Amino acid sequence: MDSHVADFAAVWLTLKLATVVTILLLIIGTPIAWWLARTCSALKGVVGAVVALPLVLPPTVIGFYLLVAMGPQGPVGQFTQSLGLGLLPFSFPGLVVGSVFYSLPFVVQPIQNAFEAIGERPLEVAATLRASPWDAFWSVAVPLARPGFITGAILGFAHTVGEFGIVLMIGGNIPDKTRVVSVQIYDHVEAMEYAQAHWLAGGMVLFSFLVLMALYTFNPARRQGV
Repeated sequence: MDSHVADFAAVWLTLKLATVVTILLLIIGTPIAWWLARTCSALKGVVGAVVALPLVLPPTVIGFYLLVAMGPQGPVGQFTQSLGLGLLPFSFPGLVVGSVFYSLPFVVQPIQNAFEAIGERPLEVAATLRASPWDAFWSVAVPLARPGFITGAILGFAHTVGEFGIVLMIGGNIPDKTRVVSVQIYDHVEAMEYAQAHWLAGGMVLFSFLVLMALYTFNPARRQGV
């Protein structure tokens, strides 16, 4: 495969992966963040620690255990095989699962902080107006927590784009299937193709800078120094 074609395929696959993962993270992370922000349960610390594990664990450790769990003898692997779905490792769905686990805290924590910053008063007012908890959540909590959703979505997307260890462990290095930008850069360096590596790595640096600039420019809380 031509080097430029391979680079373009890796970029396209990375953007596709990051988009799917970000959508799933917002769907999965929002109820978790809401529960963590509102609960007084003794399990809050345990759940919060589990969500934050990817912040301190090496991605290869997470990738290894996910690989075992999704392998032929693992519980997830046996379940997917019983459904006729095959195995998730070394496939795009496997990359999605691994990326969701690895990027979860980058979405949950900003949304949780935004929910906590709302306080009780707006929800109490909504309750006096006979709004159900479901209505209050969607009409009051979610709009007020919008900066947290924006931050979480941007960080989740950017973190997925920059993954290396976990995608290599779970997805391997299959062209057009699991080879993302970070792995493509590694391949170029391994092949001593520094010019191609410079182009992709420079693009990643620019992307990361634009992400940070967007966070500091368009997030009202950060602009006000909150």
